[in-house]
Amino acid sequence: MYKKIVVFGGGTGISYLLKGLKDFPVDITAVITVSDNGRSTGKLRKEFHTPAVGDIRKVITHLSQIDEPIKDMMSYRFKTSSDLDGHAVGNLMLTALLDITGSLKDSIAALSKILDVRHTVLPISEEANLTLMGLDTNGNIIEGEEQITMAHRKFEKIFYKKEPKVLPEVLTAIKKADLIIFSMGSLYTSVLPNIICKEVKEALNSAKAPIMYLSNIMTQPGETDGFSVGDHVKLIDKYLDDKKVNVVIASNTKISEKMAKKYESEEQKDPVLIDYEELEKMNVELIEDDLIIIDHDNTLKHNSLKLSSLIFSYLMRK
Repeated sequence: MYKKIVVFGGGTGISYLLKGLKDFPVDITAVITVSDNGRSTGKLRKEFHTPAVGDIRKVITHLSQIDEPIKDMMSYRFKTSSDLDGHAVGNLMLTALLDITGSLKDSIAALSKILDVRHTVLPISEEANLTLMGLDTNGNIIEGEEQITMAHRKFEKIFYKKEPKVLPEVLTAIKKADLIIFSMGSLYTSVLPNIICKEVKEALNSAKAPIMYLSNIMTQPGETDGFSVGDHVKLIDKYLDDKKVNVVIASNTKISEKMAKKYESEEQKDPVLIDYEELEKMNVELIEDDLIIIDHDNTLKHNSLKLSSLIFSYLMRK
């Protein structure tokens, strides 16, 4: 029987991870945030009163075993003067299935079957009005995931406008897991939205599986400026209760001066550095390797296959 991995996240980060991890002999349950309110997803949420489907679409596509042209179609966005402008085909398919089935979980299962996905994808909640909130260090409250991202501020607290009802299958997956992973991606809008759910924290506290964090490559403007790997772990631990991060995977790739300047000038991002002594003080196991590659669009990405190999190796020795 394959060992069970539960991966929490949202957006591009978790998608790149699952692209490689899906081919290893493990049983994956990907739990995705559904509070996004931007772009195509935001429009669909307003019009159809649904949870966010965009990150779910990305994850299903990367887990799919189908040919690349079909995957490209899922991510294709219409460019037109009509109401279709900006909508991704996969978002429309998930919204249509949700309208038919009345359940986001069932819609995901149906689309996963169509696209030959052999792992489980779950929304953190099926609630349509899930709204992420942020209290910044100046006492201002920002409402909405997109608004939090665009604010470029340091946040004192991330919370939901209303406590979400977590999907029971998510809690069951945590209980049965052999490894729990917090994926790379925005801490405030991809990782923390899962942890701040009361039911998830309770399930994590009683879980037997260790918690692994996959460190980001670059900092997030305004939010994690100057953050080291240890700072990322500390922020996650702050939102957890008794259970804390046990192990972190971080890249020790030397980023070229040219690429570092590109990120600094164009996106106001800096490399996330490994603070060895601090991680040791926190009793967090560090797994490091040369994990960063330059993608076809001249951006830095994790080597999904190499990262997945490290995860699998850790799982097997545990």
